[in-house]
Amino acid sequence: MESLLGVIDAAEYTRSPVIIGFNGEFLSSPGRLTHEKLEWYGALGKAAAEASSVPCGFIFNECPDESQVRKAVLSGFNLVMLSGGERSSGQYLENVASLTSFAHRNNVAVEAELGELPSGLDDPVEPHRSSTTDPELAAFFVSKTQVDILSVSVGNIHILMNGQRDLDLECLEEIHKRVDIPLGLHGGTGISNESIRQAIHLGVAKINYGTYLKLRYLDAQRKAFNTVEENPHKLLGMGGKEDVLVTGRLAIRDAVLERIELLGCCGRA
Repeated sequence: MESLLGVIDAAEYTRSPVIIGFNGEFLSSPGRLTHEKLEWYGALGKAAAEASSVPCGFIFNECPDESQVRKAVLSGFNLVMLSGGERSSGQYLENVASLTSFAHRNNVAVEAELGELPSGLDDPVEPHRSSTTDPELAAFFVSKTQVDILSVSVGNIHILMNGQRDLDLECLEEIHKRVDIPLGLHGGTGISNESIRQAIHLGVAKINYGTYLKLRYLDAQRKAFNTVEENPHKLLGMGGKEDVLVTGRLAIRDAVLERIELLGCCGRA
């Protein structure tokens, strides 16, 4: 709730269209200690988007479980993303094409990914596999699946905790020449500002930020709990400066405000 509100607070303040959402891989993971009701998340995000004074997309992001992605299509999300998981490239293409047909019948858009991002948390002994998006394969994939957004691997890195890296803009340009739909970049936290500026001119219309927001949220919460306040209601629910829920919301808002101008969407709602 705090993250949804914080993002929308920043978007409304800057009059920017924005995409809110939840991580489908996290919500559907068998390792979760409690079962999550996807319908609750869908209803919450849809209500937040509809009540906002700026346009809000609402994504069920990066989920390898196709049954859960299809459920998200019917639960209030207007953008869903099936991740590759352990599928072969041919199986992934087939699954995305089928999902896209189903989602479009329900007026929901689909994002897919081609190529694999490296991880900023890699074990040097067993690094995460990664691959750059091939421009020709990207064009073929889009033509066969009819997806609405294609996320690509062009030097962006998942969960990069420190520093920023430049993108392979030559590869991105070749993809842009061959693909006539919006492109997406995951791993926005670790992309250099100049690369982002140039990427926007090369077809990128969606950039994901997760690590950056969560790091800022956690830092604010750790500081907020370092208090002598004993009244539990002041710490949870009263909405004052001691309230850790408010602290989280403001931390997300301020983190978004630091990045959103770079994306060129301020004042365009």
